Amino acid sequence: MFERILAWLLSGAQALLMLAGLPVTPRGPALDLDKFVLTWSDEFEGDGLDTDKWGGHYFDGGAAPRRDGWWCLEMAQVRDGKLHIPSAYMEEGMAGGPAGYYSAGIDTSRSFAQRFGYFEVRCMMPKGQGLWSAFWMFNHQVGNVDGSGRDGTEIDIYESAYYVKKCPLLKNAVTTNLHYDGYGDAHRGTNVGKYRVTEPYDTFHTYGMEWNEDEYIFYIDGVESGRSSFGGVSQNEQWLILSVEHELGGWAGDISLNKPGEMTDFVVDYVRVYQYK
Repeated sequence: MFERILAWLLSGAQALLMLAGLPVTPRGPALDLDKFVLTWSDEFEGDGLDTDKWGGHYFDGGAAPRRDGWWCLEMAQVRDGKLHIPSAYMEEGMAGGPAGYYSAGIDTSRSFAQRFGYFEVRCMMPKGQGLWSAFWMFNHQVGNVDGSGRDGTEIDIYESAYYVKKCPLLKNAVTTNLHYDGYGDAHRGTNVGKYRVTEPYDTFHTYGMEWNEDEYIFYIDGVESGRSSFGGVSQNEQWLILSVEHELGGWAGDISLNKPGEMTDFVVDYVRVYQYK
């Protein structure tokens, strides 16, 4: 009886926090990996980014503008068995771009896409306000305006935009979001939830998503955090994206206010993709 009462109280508290827009601790069922088989992975064991797997997200080379900064493929570095995406201000610019803040956004659009399964990253988020790291999925049909996400949905498995000091209750939280029908007036989006993570800027955690024809189920460290069928659920193949963006003011804060040495790399241990057996 006590366990039932405690579970009911915790459930109610979680609901109130979500209504208030505050992060909750994932408390759902554990992930069952036994029903999947590995189909694709990158363990980042080489001495450089594997360009047979990864390319620039919507750019092939040089510097590409993104939010309040620039993406450059050269900023995606592999060393010590990890992918590192640093952020830095380049006085002279980089790869043909102007002076500004540089990082990278890389994807598998040229090499790998999959429909349904389980998709996971193990990573450590970057410290510093104005930094916005993410593990997400996409396809070209996300831009189709047809009143449905069934042809393609931007699936933000995790985003970190809360390091900024003015949001202490959100600092150690990630957010999960879904978007479809492009990014204009017809855009549709929803926040699946905000979730509390223990020391995400200093320790590694896994962020994953199980995707079937009926719903998306999200996990943090193998524990269900939330689920949604918003938009009708994409029925088409989608590819993987790892990225760091910069803001000069907004949800993530102002990157220009970081002290020297305060910003750290986005560090990825692995990305793994599974399909149903």
